[in-house]
Amino acid sequence: MESERPAKLEFAVQMTCESCAVKVRAALEGKPGVKSVSIDVGKEEVLVESALTSAEVQALIESTGRRAVLKGIGGSDQDLGSAVAMLAGVGRIQGVVRFLQLSQGRCLIDGTVDGLEPGTHGLHVHTLGDLTLDCLSCGEHYNPSGRQHGGPQDSERHVGDLGNIVAGPDGRASFRLEDSQLKVWDVIGRSLVVDAGEDDLGRGGHALSKQTGNSGERLACGIIARSAGLFQNPKQICACDGVTLWEERDRPLAGPGRSKANTETSTANL
Repeated sequence: MESERPAKLEFAVQMTCESCAVKVRAALEGKPGVKSVSIDVGKEEVLVESALTSAEVQALIESTGRRAVLKGIGGSDQDLGSAVAMLAGVGRIQGVVRFLQLSQGRCLIDGTVDGLEPGTHGLHVHTLGDLTLDCLSCGEHYNPSGRQHGGPQDSERHVGDLGNIVAGPDGRASFRLEDSQLKVWDVIGRSLVVDAGEDDLGRGGHALSKQTGNSGERLACGIIARSAGLFQNPKQICACDGVTLWEERDRPLAGPGRSKANTETSTANL
C-alpha cells in the first residue's frame, strides 16, 4: 500500500553561500508532505524528513537551480537497514528503487522508473540475483513460504508480491509503498523486476494468476544491494572510474558513457 509515513532523506546539494540555503529551504518548507528541513552549507548537505518520494523531494530542491544527489535514507528511529536496486531493461527503461526497514514489521519501498509504456506494471522481488540472462535468470517470485500469488495486502501471497506501479504519459512511475512482509535483510542479493503488464493480484482467473499475476514479460530488473543509511556515504569520487559525485549525477550507471575519459554521454537523471 502507499505509505504516508515520513523518512529522512540525505541529499548532497551544490551550495556555496547562505543565500543558496535560503532558496533551498524556501523550496521545501511548508510543502505538503515535508515535515522538517536541516541544511549545512559547509558540507553541502540537506536533510529532509518527508512523506514524499525521494524523486519529488529532489525535484523541489532542483527547482532552485541547484543539482542534488540522494546520498542516504533512514527512518525516524534506529537504523534497521536499507538497500537499493538499480534497474535497467528493454530500450531506455531505467530506474532506482530503494528499500528502508522502518520497523520489524514495515518496509518502505521508494522508487522511480523511467521509459515505461504508460499504464500499470507489476512489481516483484525475485529469488535470484542473477542477471546472466538479463531478467530471465532472476528466478521466480521470492516465495519462501510456498504460498500462492496475491496482492500486497493479502495474507496469502508471495513475500515478493509488491503489486503494481503506474507510469504516467511521460513513461515515469514514481512510487512510495509500505509492505508488512518484506524485510530488507531477506532481499539483499535477490532481484527486483518490473513487468510489461498489470498484475491481477491473483484474482484474474487466468492460468498464471495464482503464479505470477499474469503480468507479462519481464521488462527491467536489477540486483538488490545493501545501501548507505544516513551519514554513511562520504563518497565524493568513485575510485573505480574517477567519476565525481556531480559527474555521476549526469552519467549512465554503467557502459561506454560511464567513464570519465568518455565525455560523450547522455544524462541518466537518476
